Amino acid sequence: MDNLAKEIEELKRERNAVLLAHYYVDDAVQEIADYVGDSYYLAKVALKESKDVICFAGVSFMGESAKILNPDRTVIMPDQLADCPMAHMVDLDKIQKVRDEYDDLAVVCYINSTAEIKSYSDVCVTSSNAMKIVKSLPQKNIFFIPDENLGRYIGSKLPEKNFIYNDGFCHVHTSITADNVKNAKEAHPDAEILVHPECTMDVVELADYVGSTSGIIDYATASDADKFIICTEMGVLYELKQKNPNKTFYSVGHRQFCPNMKRITLENVRDTLRDMKNQVELDETLRLDAKKALDEMLRIAQ
Repeated sequence: MDNLAKEIEELKRERNAVLLAHYYVDDAVQEIADYVGDSYYLAKVALKESKDVICFAGVSFMGESAKILNPDRTVIMPDQLADCPMAHMVDLDKIQKVRDEYDDLAVVCYINSTAEIKSYSDVCVTSSNAMKIVKSLPQKNIFFIPDENLGRYIGSKLPEKNFIYNDGFCHVHTSITADNVKNAKEAHPDAEILVHPECTMDVVELADYVGSTSGIIDYATASDADKFIICTEMGVLYELKQKNPNKTFYSVGHRQFCPNMKRITLENVRDTLRDMKNQVELDETLRLDAKKALDEMLRIAQ
């Protein structure tokens, strides 16, 4: 493991590369990354970093977003098959159908989506900034894609807007049930319940705190409590434990891992940097169209 990490460090210097890692990838990859964060944080880092090569330890939409914002830099992915099923759970025909049906409409696209879907949207959001962005939009009607659960959570907080929901979902978060959470709370009655808004509303209603992955980390770190039930992908435990070595974190005991994120390993990070393979390429027209939605997100959320 140490030899692999050293090899990766040498390759990063050789390639003038930066390694970005999402909170959900394997602990060993987070440990050696230059930056670790959620989708919004990493999008901002990719924009500001000056290295020639961005190695993105995450799933495909993250690499696409980095390339959209950094067309003149090389973006590589450790595993081309690491994808997000939710990113594909809406299509262009559905977007056009809703546009035809509603006036005064904003198509609000969760960053967990393909470049093509971004290109047909008005603004991107992340779970960190969706509330702020949607609240600021002048449009009354909001078509929130592709994740229904995050959309419903934001919609519940903004009754002045009319939300149209899509039927997309994150299989990790929807696999966490209210019964799972109640059972975990019964086993750990002193623990606070921290929930990602990609969970279903019956789980959200049980939470002491609802927020993005980075929000969950910040809340647990600032809290006077010392025990927490974590309702999101368990890769977040690495950062939680780094920042809070004296606190205890519990899962709800049910499939809290993303097999796509776990495809990222030290070995394929090394191989990708060594061979400069799995480069992200986008048609320039598509890139420019998708960039408008990301630029609008960065403008509003700054």
